[in-house]
Amino acid sequence: MATLTHPLQPTTFYLALPTKTMTTHRQSHSHLHSLRIKASMSSNKPLPGRKLRAAVIGGGPAGSSAAEALAAGGVETFLFERSPPSAAKPCGGAIPLCMLDEFDIPSHLIDRHVTRMRIISPSNLAVDFGKTLRPDEFIAMLRREVLDSFLRSRAESRGANLISGLVTDLELPISSLTAPYVVHYTANNARHSLAVDVVVGADGANSRVAKSIKAGNYACAIAFQERIKLPDDKMEYYENMAEMYVGNDVSPDFYGWVFPKCDHVAVGTGTVRAKQDIKVYQRGIRERVKPKINGGKVIKVEAHPIPEHPRPVRVRGRVALVGDAAGYVTKCSGEGIYFAAKSGRMCGEAIVKASEGGDRMINEDDLKREYLRAWDAKYITTFRFLDLLQRVFYGSNAAREALVELCGDEYVQRMTFESYLYKRLADGDRWKDAKMVLNTIGSLMRCRIVGR
Repeated sequence: MATLTHPLQPTTFYLALPTKTMTTHRQSHSHLHSLRIKASMSSNKPLPGRKLRAAVIGGGPAGSSAAEALAAGGVETFLFERSPPSAAKPCGGAIPLCMLDEFDIPSHLIDRHVTRMRIISPSNLAVDFGKTLRPDEFIAMLRREVLDSFLRSRAESRGANLISGLVTDLELPISSLTAPYVVHYTANNARHSLAVDVVVGADGANSRVAKSIKAGNYACAIAFQERIKLPDDKMEYYENMAEMYVGNDVSPDFYGWVFPKCDHVAVGTGTVRAKQDIKVYQRGIRERVKPKINGGKVIKVEAHPIPEHPRPVRVRGRVALVGDAAGYVTKCSGEGIYFAAKSGRMCGEAIVKASEGGDRMINEDDLKREYLRAWDAKYITTFRFLDLLQRVFYGSNAAREALVELCGDEYVQRMTFESYLYKRLADGDRWKDAKMVLNTIGSLMRCRIVGR
């Protein structure tokens, strides 16, 4: 039983969320628990005879997680998803170990248990980046169409109303603090409208919701990916192996990848500096891995934008942005799935808490206090640190050689995987930390980065 207590109010209600009673992440028993919330005496008006109404725009990990938390917490929830269940945003599909437990992801959704991560430098120096993994640790690889469909279905089972339709416009209230937002959408070749009290924008990097509230622009990278079905003998090489390639030939500011799926590999790259040349860089990654994918057949080609930093505005009025719409994709690693789901859940829980289980209206201050400040306190430092790493190590081939050299150090690997797999700062050793800093400087000097 988790308890959240606000110091001014005795009111208590319960929010059912998935959790696990664990022995390990592979052997666990799923069950529901109650999130007990004691909320403050709010100056917001009660909603006699009805519950707070929330529209969640976008049915990916961010939107589905928000809708699940909202519906389970007593808010009348409408989840809008424009795509059929089989469609999904193109994505590498790697998720950290902690997400399996925290979001109760069943093991049958996982395509591959990656225990070997190989990083290859511009000069083709290869380093295996997984020597410090314990026997029960791995990186889970899955397909977004499978994960997204599961999360949407679970949100619906918790009480969210799933609407298969395209949101075309969000009509904002002119002045009233309690007047509804009107969601205009098309479904079954007809136009519809829905009035709600709160809106969660989870509709991706090109978010219509963000445009509606004038949330500001952000720089976007573009990712390009081909799914390639390999002959059995070549697929065997990628049984538990994922690869990252760095170099100007595959990207001027990011990396190329080969990630294994159920019966194919995803081969792709990304860039923010030279989006118009993305196909050139895709040819570059294909050339690098050519001996390993010869005989393979392209079964799907995908491209999508990736936000490079959080938006200038993520909350305005009774509208909050989550996931890619808010800009929650990390630099350096390009990780977004966990942060999308986490931001959606945190936003949904914040609305439940501020509305006292859907019984009261909420306002902008509530969303900023309960969601935005909590998110920034927990994660903004991580985003800034990874931004710094990308600027240091992804700017030139010499810096990338230094990065790969550093990745051979087992202490660097342990600290990296601890932070990635569990989304917490690993317990370091101050002497080894100092040595790591010196090794970093040494690698940069050998690669002629320092003092240039």
